[in-house]
Amino acid sequence: QVQLVESGGGLVQPGGSLRLSCAPSGFTLDSYAVGWFRQAPGKEREGVSCFAQREGSLWYADSVKGRFALSKDLAKNTLYLEMNDLKPEDTAVYYCAADEDLYYSDYLGCFEGDFGSWGQGTQVTVSS
Repeated sequence: QVQLVESGGGLVQPGGSLRLSCAPSGFTLDSYAVGWFRQAPGKEREGVSCFAQREGSLWYADSVKGRFALSKDLAKNTLYLEMNDLKPEDTAVYYCAADEDLYYSDYLGCFEGDFGSWGQGTQVTVSS
């Protein structure tokens, strides 16, 4: 059974940084497309960053470009989202997601309906 577990959320002041982690079980990251999504109160879940593991497939939402970075450590089988210069509007529950069918495809984007496996989410609150 494929499972994903996020960690690393918390309360941070504007301008601060956090690193989220996503540890999958039941599969290895190097054979799945991966992504980070977020859902703010009263809003729909939106894509933050996704990667089909093919050169040129790394995608970021315009709102986080230059501030957030998706990375992975295959030795630890862990996905990360490094978040810098955080703003109050980044406050949300953050989810990691994975999908085997999208792996190494022509996929370029970050759409909720395209990913089949999800974590439970971790809360990020940016406030002074």
